[in-house]
Amino acid sequence: MSEYLVIRLAEHPDQQAHWIAADSSGATQGPPVSGMLSEAKADIGNREVIVLVPSAEVLTTSVDIPLRAGAKLQAALPYALEEYLADDIDKLHFAAGLRRASGKTPVSVVSHERLAEWIDMLAKADIHASSIIADSYGLARIPGTISMLLTGDQIFINDGGDIELVMQDVSPGDALAAIGALDQGAGSESESDREADAAALPRHVLVYCTAGDEERYQQDWIAIRQQLDSVDVKLLADGSMPRLAVTVATGAGINLLQGVYGAQKEYAGLLKPWKVAAILLLALGIIGIAAKTTDYYLLLRQETQLRQLFNTEYQQILPGIPDTNDPARVVESLRRRVGSADSAPVFLQSMEQLSRAMQQNGEAQIVAISYRAGVVDVRVVAPNVAMLDSIQRAVGQNGQFRATIQSTDQDGEMVNSRIQIQEIGR
Repeated sequence: MSEYLVIRLAEHPDQQAHWIAADSSGATQGPPVSGMLSEAKADIGNREVIVLVPSAEVLTTSVDIPLRAGAKLQAALPYALEEYLADDIDKLHFAAGLRRASGKTPVSVVSHERLAEWIDMLAKADIHASSIIADSYGLARIPGTISMLLTGDQIFINDGGDIELVMQDVSPGDALAAIGALDQGAGSESESDREADAAALPRHVLVYCTAGDEERYQQDWIAIRQQLDSVDVKLLADGSMPRLAVTVATGAGINLLQGVYGAQKEYAGLLKPWKVAAILLLALGIIGIAAKTTDYYLLLRQETQLRQLFNTEYQQILPGIPDTNDPARVVESLRRRVGSADSAPVFLQSMEQLSRAMQQNGEAQIVAISYRAGVVDVRVVAPNVAMLDSIQRAVGQNGQFRATIQSTDQDGEMVNSRIQIQEIGR
């Protein structure tokens, strides 16, 4: 539930303002207060401020326009009402409310100059309003009921629909006659026309006034009761301010602070409560990025070390072969050459055992290697047959593989041979 401080400005800046606290449920929080506008600052606290301005300075009407709230509606209003306004539309500010059940959109029109004066007056008192509303909207609209509020020399009146007027220096009976609710026998309208107009308006009247006004207009109440179904007079013990406040606190009325006067969000203020959390989140993000960067660097180092190790082992098997930057591609090539994924471990294990044998017999060299169906054929050049026998024994040393010298051929001082390596048990 939201709480508001509702401040009503007087027609002249040197007159006292009135204010009262109210909540969104329609209940007041204490009695009304009057004084200098700057004195209201002390009662604001954490409440939002709704400012009521004199309705005599604000034109309230309604238009039938096929646009919903937004920038397009804001731009269309001046041209929809231009022919009904005496002032230049460039000097006027237009604000729209929510479309009503009748299909019409309520509109408030005020001069830029007057609205700027009110805003400046509030600024000088260090008061920041969330809404500025014509005080006539403080009279609630009740469907099927004509509502009137007597305040000073003014009468606020609405028919519960689209008629909303402020009249000055008139009696309640005259106000009802002005909207066609009473037949005073004037004009050239036929009786049927007058009956049709009256039938379109509610037959029940609800009046808010002080005890003094109730006594002063006794004759009006009698005359109204003779023509309408009922008149209910409710006395305002604390004046009109509480009644106006509870109505606007529940969301009634058109906020004049629209368009160029719309409230600008103070993003710095919105973000301030999250400052510490944002700093911690940023620090956590930096730490996370640093950790990921460190991990990436370590992985790169490990990759380089593994690649160097692979090239060393691979070049021991095939001397003179250049370094490779993609060991995985080399292994995959060997696997495809073998023809099955299951044979790759056997081939690699046989190569590991052959590598150890060649290390023990450093003067021998491998000329070529081929692999097929689990059998490795190796062409080896050695200084003598004894070294070939040593290689054969070294390959079979771990008991997993059996090496067989298939052929030998003396070539000068070297012996060319073909050794076949096969896993024992195959």
